[in-house]
Amino acid sequence: MERSADTLSYVKDLNIKQRLMVKKFMNSCMRQGKKTKARTMCFKAFERLANHGDVLHILETAVENVKPICEVRRVRVAGSTHNVPAAIPLHRQQSLSMRWIVQAARNRFKAKKKMGMPKALADELLDASKRSGAARKKRDDLHRLAEANRTLAHYRWW
Repeated sequence: MERSADTLSYVKDLNIKQRLMVKKFMNSCMRQGKKTKARTMCFKAFERLANHGDVLHILETAVENVKPICEVRRVRVAGSTHNVPAAIPLHRQQSLSMRWIVQAARNRFKAKKKMGMPKALADELLDASKRSGAARKKRDDLHRLAEANRTLAHYRWW
């Protein structure tokens, strides 16, 4: 299936950072090594997002809005296990946010089979760019858990 140049104008002429983000997002959508299916699904979702404005801006804001700043790690101290809050490196923040967006889209697709995965992915990206949706809720829950356990931060040694 050959696409014309004007249909993919929103992913043409990208800088290196944007190109890597789109590639990484497509790879996070991939299941069981089916990269062509993942690419097709992402481009269909991007076509749906083109009606709402700049696709790359929506993708970047969605990833930024879902990025977690801290997480909790289990640390065993004196026979008991504690959830200790810890900062997350930037590359892991981006990976987690993309993974959570795709997982939320899959859950949305499973709940409504008539919807289709590209539409579910586009809707989840739109919701994440507006600071709502299941992926954003997961981030907020993680931050809330880290905030609740901040008294245990002195157990962090890494």
